[in-house]
Amino acid sequence: MYGISMGTRIRRSPYHAATVAAGVTSFTTYNHMLMPTSYGDPQAEYRRLIDGVAMWDVAVERQIALKGPDAQRLAQALCCRELSKLKPGQGRYVALCDHRGVLINDPVLLLHEDGTIWLFIADSDVLLWARAVAAERRLDVEVEEEDIAPLAVQGPKAEDVIADLFGEDIRAIRHFGFREERLGDIPLVLARSGWSKQGGFELYLRDSRRATELWNRVAEAGAPYDIGPGAPNPSERIESGLLSVGADTDDATTPFEVRMERFVDLEIDADVIGLPALQAEAARGPKRHQLGVVFPKAAPDSHAERLTLTSGNRRVGEITATAPSPRMGKTIGLALVSREVEPGAALDTILPDGRSAPVELRELPFL
Repeated sequence: MYGISMGTRIRRSPYHAATVAAGVTSFTTYNHMLMPTSYGDPQAEYRRLIDGVAMWDVAVERQIALKGPDAQRLAQALCCRELSKLKPGQGRYVALCDHRGVLINDPVLLLHEDGTIWLFIADSDVLLWARAVAAERRLDVEVEEEDIAPLAVQGPKAEDVIADLFGEDIRAIRHFGFREERLGDIPLVLARSGWSKQGGFELYLRDSRRATELWNRVAEAGAPYDIGPGAPNPSERIESGLLSVGADTDDATTPFEVRMERFVDLEIDADVIGLPALQAEAARGPKRHQLGVVFPKAAPDSHAERLTLTSGNRRVGEITATAPSPRMGKTIGLALVSREVEPGAALDTILPDGRSAPVELRELPFL
């Protein structure tokens, strides 16, 4: 057992004190911050997400704000998805690529009434990337990380909790839709979003000094529904086929290789970074694709390492994540494999302890 040495390079979430009081037992680092990963009972945390409601500190989803006359020009330059028809109050799941067409982030983008654009980012330094692009293109735009701290409420009972807090009309908010709200005098943005397929909302707190107060208000409202703390769940996210950029991708992964093709628009009338490379890849076809893997027998004890996949003596890909699936009764995973290998194929891998293990490839999502 070993821990993380803390320093000023690793920031604490505004909800840190609340998560400690709630019994957090483990963290990871994400966007240079601590993110809770468990509260000591993984089975209960999974069940709350699947059958009830959970609350997550996801302040690590840092928010990059684009402000000024060229905010939308910069957003379109960064995003390989058509944004010209986006209306205030709407959001989009978008792909950010480098000039090679390689995926570097997959944020949720929100457009505000005043033209400000928020990017809620996965784990990479988008702030530096966006500032560099804005400067190189001489765009009239400010690029800042604002004081926003998301708190997620996820699960089939999440909507009931949020309706009790904000009123029944929140049920009309569409997926990735959002609106300005106040909980008492706590300023926030309420969005129907979250990193699970079980449904839910994210509360984007606009004043981090109120984080513990917001946490406690949500916990109190959720008590009748048996709400409890949790974190983005590895079992549910693999069952649902949710992408984790950086974990499931490498320095050559494109959106087409990880099932993001419906979020890429190839005919955008703008100078979009990576678009020419994506157009060329669409014409020739990607080299790899993302599939699910099932371990019918021996399985890894942890998901800390990528595992090589082989067919005979030939390397055909790698497993990028694994977790036990309570609903399937098996260990499952995600893999990036050669396009030559199809779902249904039987492959082999070597586990961290040296054992050989057969795996079966499946289409995603599992459930």
